[in-house]
Amino acid sequence: MKKLLAIVVALVMVMPGTGIAKKKHISLIITTATTGGTYYPVGVGMATLWTTKLKSQGIRVAAQSSAGSVENIQLLENGEAELAILQAPTTYLALNGLGPFKGHPKKHFLAITALWPNVEEFVLVEKKVKTGRIPDVKGTKFVLGRSGSGTEQSTRLILNAFGINPDKDLKPVYLGYNEAANAIINGQVDGASLVGGIPIAAVTRIFATPNIKVRILEFTDDDLAKIDKKYPGLWFRYIIPKGTYPGLDHDVKSAAHTNFLGVKDDLDPDLVYTLTKTLFENLPYMYKIHKAAKHIKLENALNGLPVPLHPGAYRYYKEMGLKIPARLIPPGMK
Repeated sequence: MKKLLAIVVALVMVMPGTGIAKKKHISLIITTATTGGTYYPVGVGMATLWTTKLKSQGIRVAAQSSAGSVENIQLLENGEAELAILQAPTTYLALNGLGPFKGHPKKHFLAITALWPNVEEFVLVEKKVKTGRIPDVKGTKFVLGRSGSGTEQSTRLILNAFGINPDKDLKPVYLGYNEAANAIINGQVDGASLVGGIPIAAVTRIFATPNIKVRILEFTDDDLAKIDKKYPGLWFRYIIPKGTYPGLDHDVKSAAHTNFLGVKDDLDPDLVYTLTKTLFENLPYMYKIHKAAKHIKLENALNGLPVPLHPGAYRYYKEMGLKIPARLIPPGMK
């Protein structure tokens, strides 16, 4: 049915001046992640913005929750979504056929824009904290993320860089963000990896709960160097400012990687150009959705992108005068 709709839309687009209605009806899906993180509210915000601003052009965008980046990439590959918010580390795995994509690399998606830094927040109950660093999770009952999510994959990569096997060196649990927060608050787990654009709602709730003492584990410079040696360029230093969460009275030396807006590589360039232009011309609206969205700026659009740009986005950035690195020029346009 979806393929038939696409054919009908294509016919309308190529037959101007005929008796066929000129107004296009284009329905798009943007996949996000679980509702307790940052992907979902920002994805809903973009979908609402595009639908509101572009309804006169017959364009409608719906946001869909998911298990995160791994599922999102698969949905793009299967043609079940046109847009998706993705993590750079998960994309690294997909492009190279590693981890959940072992032996089956995924390459049929491109980038529209960098969105915000995905901040690593390894939250651990105070009684389990020894050094205040990531290796403290060893031996604990720890939530890696929802099974198959980008959070699970980025957490596994980080732990592997420290020589920690999540399946042997700790007791792994697989939950979404809200469920993970509940499990920590109820004493069912010792901690969780809750990666996202700060502030993360689930982390705020944990810190705001009376009689629960937790710590966000830190990354030293040596820790970051160790991770960078194993996975070059994927993570960078990020400081979580004090006051970000209730009772957080000190800055936290964390790490982050880039989240970006991915798109199917065969989506119409004019449509992607319109989506890109509309997003950047209405950033004040996005800034009201979530604090993380304030990182979406034209000057940040190309930061940390792990795949080339879609031709539609490339056209917009060229018009805006951005200097585009060779590695981000769309395939076939170099």
